[in-house]
Amino acid sequence: MRRFNGYMHGVDIGGWLSQCDYSKEHLDNFITEEDIRRIKGWGCDHVRVPVDYNIFQDENGFIESGFDYVQKCIDWCGNNGINMILDLHKTMGFFFDKAQAESGFFDNAELQQKFYDLWEEFAKRFSKYSDRISFELLNEVTDPKFSAKWNAIVENAIKLIRRYSADINIIVGSYWNNSIDSMKDLDKPYDEHIVYTFHCYDPFLFTHQAAYWVDEMPRDFRIDYPGSVPKYRSEIKRLGLEYMQTYEEVKTDKFTPDYFMGRFAEAVRVAEERNVPMYCGEYGVINLASAENTLNWYKDISSVFEKCSIGRAAWSYKGVDYGFIDGHLDGVLDELVKYL
Repeated sequence: MRRFNGYMHGVDIGGWLSQCDYSKEHLDNFITEEDIRRIKGWGCDHVRVPVDYNIFQDENGFIESGFDYVQKCIDWCGNNGINMILDLHKTMGFFFDKAQAESGFFDNAELQQKFYDLWEEFAKRFSKYSDRISFELLNEVTDPKFSAKWNAIVENAIKLIRRYSADINIIVGSYWNNSIDSMKDLDKPYDEHIVYTFHCYDPFLFTHQAAYWVDEMPRDFRIDYPGSVPKYRSEIKRLGLEYMQTYEEVKTDKFTPDYFMGRFAEAVRVAEERNVPMYCGEYGVINLASAENTLNWYKDISSVFEKCSIGRAAWSYKGVDYGFIDGHLDGVLDELVKYL
């Protein structure tokens, strides 16, 4: 499978220009060039930068200050020899979290035009950095019923961006929140600069233990990694979380690297057939898991990323319930960053 060169080892900068309070104080101070320098020092080759449309765009047009933050990050990355992915996390009319009340995008031509307008503006301003920047069209399409409409929107957006750059990498994910199981339903890549992306928070019961945003999840729930697959199954049933994975595809009684190989195998086959790189734009463990368990999980999943030549960015550098530098990983952080 082709490698996504320059984007093999990365970190997400979640909670800065997305999923935040959008105050000027926050936008000005949450991330600085020193943070980019630290990530580079960890051995990473890129950062993924989620952004929300409302920083750049409202009903009246574009907001110049939003683009200034992106340009600032581009400059910081350039100063420190690290690449960057510009990820549109929320567009007008769609966000993966229904609580944000962004809806209607897939059935509304006017909302889709806002999406195209924003990507055209990004392309005008930033595609000149195509040697060190990539574009990710939209984060985590949710419902399978959007699949055909999303593929059509992707095609239109790619054609638009190609007016400004023939070679900038364009990253595309599929439904079920960028599930690896839905990657096969993406249209075949339109050119050699398309990248398929997925997210991996498996086993979900471990990576989201005690998550306050997961329905029916007790706030005191804890589980280990590595752990027993039958125990995971029984805990899912006990908690009433049957909509989570049942792990029926697991061939052993414990989670090991073989589990991740099994999860990735079909998508890797598809990517090889289509000669398209694979990129895991998010993977990580909630800050309520123990540091030792988190380190074990990163060792396992990273070994499989390496075997399969899959680029990735870990969620997340700071804050948003997963932050590397927020204190809970201090005892293992020096070792953990070796597996990013």
